[in-house]
Amino acid sequence: MKQFNRILITGAAGRLGTELRKGLSHLAEHVRITDRVEMVDVQPHEEAVICELGDYDGVMAMTKDVDAIVHFGGAPTEVGFEETLDSNIRGSYHIYEGARKHGAKRVIYASSVHGIGYHTLEAKIDADTPPRPDSLYGVSKNFVESLSRLYFDKFGIESLCLRIFSSFEEPADRRMLWSWLSYADCVQYVERGLTAPRLGHTIGFGTSDNRVKPLDDRKAGHIGFQPQDSAEVYRAKVEGKTDIPDPATDAVKYLGGWFCDLPHPDEMEK
Repeated sequence: MKQFNRILITGAAGRLGTELRKGLSHLAEHVRITDRVEMVDVQPHEEAVICELGDYDGVMAMTKDVDAIVHFGGAPTEVGFEETLDSNIRGSYHIYEGARKHGAKRVIYASSVHGIGYHTLEAKIDADTPPRPDSLYGVSKNFVESLSRLYFDKFGIESLCLRIFSSFEEPADRRMLWSWLSYADCVQYVERGLTAPRLGHTIGFGTSDNRVKPLDDRKAGHIGFQPQDSAEVYRAKVEGKTDIPDPATDAVKYLGGWFCDLPHPDEMEK
């Protein structure tokens, strides 16, 4: 018998959502998948729902009868404030309200490095380090982390806020030699969040077992995540095709990388 009857995955058409659909399927009899666009290759155990996260009624309907929610939906990068507000802030509030109203016990939330992006590489931060967002996108992640804290303290909904750093098939640049989270390790961290005996309200740092470790993830140790992959096997390849960066630049100095160099999104759109 599988652990869950039904789980919900938001952002299921995205890069990580696609991996989660495959990697978490063994946990539930039914997997409800949702995105704002059509999802491909829908399997017999999957229930596909196209929905905007800003649509309150739509989110209330799709959160009904689910045991847990894997919330990876929303604007995935720095965009205008109105889109960030609707997709990331209002949309995440709808997700937590759906969980509260319909009895979902856990939410695994795709938070981000960009909520703490203005901490320096050498700061060795942990889960109790104050937020220092590097963008409006990062601010939206801070909002949802606080929202999830409220919904745990007041309503008992457990959450893992997984601060994902750089989750791609393989590292693409020198920064990713420390910030990389493999797809398999990402799926494993989410699975541990879903299946740990107690989750509580937990902040986790989403990186693989890379040689360079600027983060302290021990306060999520009760979950039992043990990364299996490392960016080290890609070091020679990455260093061979990229120049050594200037350590004084914001993109190197701060955890948020190139997000720290972005202008206000209104300026980006001009």
